[in-house]
Amino acid sequence: MTDAPLAERMRPATLEGFFGQQHLLAPGKPLREAIESGQLHSMIFWGPPGSGKTTLARLISRVSGAHFLSLSAVLAGVKDIRDAVATARTVRDLEQRPTLLFIDEVHRFNKAQQDAFLPHVEDGTLTFIGATTENPSFALNNALLSRARVYLLHALETEDIERVLARALSDPAQGLGDLGLRLSGDAATLLARSADGDARRALNLLELAARMTVGEEIAPETVAEVIAGSVRRFDKGGDIFYDQISALHKSVRGSDPNAALYWLARMIDGGCDPLYVARRIVRMASEDIGNADPRALDLALNAWEAQERLGSPEGELALAQAVVYLACAAKSNAVYLAWNEALADARSSGSLDVPIHLRNAPTKLLEALGHGRAYRYAHDEPEGYAAAETYLPDALARRRYYRPVDRGLEIRIREKLERLKALDEAARRD
Repeated sequence: MTDAPLAERMRPATLEGFFGQQHLLAPGKPLREAIESGQLHSMIFWGPPGSGKTTLARLISRVSGAHFLSLSAVLAGVKDIRDAVATARTVRDLEQRPTLLFIDEVHRFNKAQQDAFLPHVEDGTLTFIGATTENPSFALNNALLSRARVYLLHALETEDIERVLARALSDPAQGLGDLGLRLSGDAATLLARSADGDARRALNLLELAARMTVGEEIAPETVAEVIAGSVRRFDKGGDIFYDQISALHKSVRGSDPNAALYWLARMIDGGCDPLYVARRIVRMASEDIGNADPRALDLALNAWEAQERLGSPEGELALAQAVVYLACAAKSNAVYLAWNEALADARSSGSLDVPIHLRNAPTKLLEALGHGRAYRYAHDEPEGYAAAETYLPDALARRRYYRPVDRGLEIRIREKLERLKALDEAARRD
């Protein structure tokens, strides 16, 4: 046994030993057929940590007989890419075999670095495989994307992780088989679930549990001690982060308090800043509930204040309360749509003059110029409303932005606005 970590030693050498990703690697699937036939093509593996991106790239190189080069986009620069290209040319000329260049965390490369190896992918000097946890559509330039096929890898299922653990315990050459250790069913399931779809994490935890074990069986208590304090998969600022906040927002909008609570719990459990969530909850209150239930905004702001004052974990209960209320509240995006329409007009219509009857007249000169003349003071009018009065610039005089919906308090608001509109029309006829 080498001194390499268990996760490194247990990288499978064949497709049969690769667990998970059956949507790509089951018999008959295009990627599997391409690998087995040795038909190399440039590709990008997009998936969460521990889903097998690096292992799969090494397998492809081994099966195809290609020379394998690996770079990390975190550490490599343009010079490293040029060195890799030079090596690929030497291998091609002297050994008559292709080179597979694997770039881990390829989303970290800037445009210049991506452009540096693009011509050598085009002329066949090397085949490129990139691994990324970020959406390639945003992280990679179009020229590179057009020359590489994107394969989406999923987090491993619990059953796949359990198979990975079983193989590590039974392999005497590369794994822990020479130690004669057993992992009970409950302990295996606990360990697999705590890995959260990450095979590398599962093997690291298994290796640590094995070191702590006295005897032949790794007990559930040992596993519990090893995984204590571990958190679920969460990427602060990456795709997983934005996918989860999107799921929370859409659960609230969809009036599902159970799903909203779950996604809130996932984000808090994963290490998200509760104050970030609080800000987003306030946004939801205005964007998706609005005046259908104005109390939602108050409750969201109160929850934010509670989180600031109490901190975690006490303040998180207030966030949960707000999320449940928002999910159950009447929904309206009328204010959200109205604001966007008004903002678009403000940006596109230029600096329209304020109608002269709405202008202030603090001086005799401005009064003489007619500022404020003919303005009707609403409180002096019947019903406190100046029927047929206009308040928008002349070019936008009949624009209507706010359209209340038939839900919650906005039913009453809509009825009032319709009554005022009727008063306007009657006054214009007169």
